Amino acid sequence: METKNTSTPFIFLPTHKPKILPLVLNCSLDSVKPSNVKGSTVKTQIWSDKEEENSEEYEYLAPDGVVYKRTLRLVEGAMFAAVSGLAYLLSNSLAIENYFGCFFALPIVVSSMRWGVAAGRKTMVATVVLLFVLSGPVKALNYMLMHGLLGFTMGSLWRLRTSWGVSILLCALARAVGALGYVILSSFLIGENILALITINIHASLSYILTSLGSPIVPSMNFIYTLFGTLLLINCAFFVSLLHLLYAIFLTKLGMKANLRLPRWLAIAI
Repeated sequence: METKNTSTPFIFLPTHKPKILPLVLNCSLDSVKPSNVKGSTVKTQIWSDKEEENSEEYEYLAPDGVVYKRTLRLVEGAMFAAVSGLAYLLSNSLAIENYFGCFFALPIVVSSMRWGVAAGRKTMVATVVLLFVLSGPVKALNYMLMHGLLGFTMGSLWRLRTSWGVSILLCALARAVGALGYVILSSFLIGENILALITINIHASLSYILTSLGSPIVPSMNFIYTLFGTLLLINCAFFVSLLHLLYAIFLTKLGMKANLRLPRWLAIAI
């Protein structure tokens, strides 16, 4: 009878302690950064750029911005030119120019006082161009000679804070030059020398007066020319003085008294 050899399994336990190797982690802070940090940086940069653009736009549209002031100056100049040109055109059409002639130079003066000499010049040129388009070159030149030059001269001198004595003198010269230019233009249009007719009539009237008084003196033409020029300057000086007074009161009521250099008596009266 055969016997089977059954071997009992044995578990052999080690008698020495296993060595535990230390785990070395070689990592830096860059490796533990989240993956969306780059995206958040880009988004932050985009939003900052948009905020800068919006802030720049707000600065441009601010009341103290350069673009806002230039736009306001352009709009006001265009409005002043339109009002002045249409008022002159309607006054000529209705034959009431003599009643409202003192106000035709006011828009140019106001534009010069608010925005400078260049703005007053642009307003005058824009008014002349508007009248040239609406009614032709004759009325445009008449406006420039009789009102445009005077308004530009007065506005420039007031903007530079010139004294009233110098301002009245220079404005009277500008008005006289414009009046002479108007007479020469009218003489060219009608084909007659109006200036010669005026001086001849003055000479004849003065000679008749001296003859009636029993004076043998006969005035020369040079004396007549001098007398004519003197009377023209006196007339223009009185007209310009009244305009100075009227415009000073009007601009003071508009709140521009600080920009005016008024005489002491007028400042106290106002």
